[in-house]
Amino acid sequence: MPDKLETYLEEISHFLSGRAEREEILAEIRSHIMEKAAEGPGEFGDAAIERAIAAYGPARRVAERYIEDKPIIAPAYRRFLVRYTSILFALHAAMTAVAVALKRDFVLFPFVYMPRLSVFDALMYLPTAFLADLGLVALVLYFITQSGKDVRLPWPKFGVDLDEVRPTRGAKFWAGRIATAAGAVVNLAIADFLLYIFARRQTVFFVSFDWRTAKPLFAPGPGRIISIAVIAMFGVSALTFLVKLITRSRWVDIVSNAISLGLVGVLLAQPFEGLFAVPVTGRLLQWLKPTLTFTLLFIALMIAIDLIKHVVVVSRRKMAATAAGK
Repeated sequence: MPDKLETYLEEISHFLSGRAEREEILAEIRSHIMEKAAEGPGEFGDAAIERAIAAYGPARRVAERYIEDKPIIAPAYRRFLVRYTSILFALHAAMTAVAVALKRDFVLFPFVYMPRLSVFDALMYLPTAFLADLGLVALVLYFITQSGKDVRLPWPKFGVDLDEVRPTRGAKFWAGRIATAAGAVVNLAIADFLLYIFARRQTVFFVSFDWRTAKPLFAPGPGRIISIAVIAMFGVSALTFLVKLITRSRWVDIVSNAISLGLVGVLLAQPFEGLFAVPVTGRLLQWLKPTLTFTLLFIALMIAIDLIKHVVVVSRRKMAATAAGK
């Protein structure tokens, strides 16, 4: 057998999966090439085989003709790719938030190892975690598809299905727009008021409401950072409501939630030692630290759930549009 043909078949094999099926396909291709070489003009030999290979086409295109009807992930399982990835990433995000808040690493052997992370480390880690979760789910669904078995996977009902999303009409449409406009006005007014106070006092948190004797609650450094983060959160909310008066795209909510999560992370990153500018008893300090931490973690969890819900809906709509366009 000429080396040219074996090299050609080996190149085709790189694009095929499944050992038994791959050998069957390669044997069929070998047979077709040998037949074309024998039927061609001139004597049967290396030159005839090379002409038959050239006429058969590039290796990748040949392989695609055999696998085009065999998807990597079956269409019936494509919905599970987004749903299961969302669940894994939500767990990853929750454990990351706990690692940041507690400032320690923890192990759930043999499933999870979560190292001690700073806020910046967590922001760099989460995109990588998402890709790892996506790859893991895709790998499992690939093996299920290639097995050819009818596997019934559970469908966790934690998000909004596309068939449950209905555009609002009539009175409900205008009621929603009025509520959105009211939310924009309220958040914008609060952000402007806090910004005015911050410009004059460099903080928005005080021990009393008497402006003549008001003392800052937090120390100057942390107080400025916390005040800016809170003002930014109201500003982001106001901007989100204003944009949603023009468009109801879920990308608006995704961007808003992502920014809000970052701002909550800034608040969680503030050290508790030296935080207050006023005397705080040790007993009260021991109660405040876990209370504030878990409150911020709860807020971050609610934002993360809303973010994942919107990402799931956008991803499924994209997949549905891609499937409809084929």
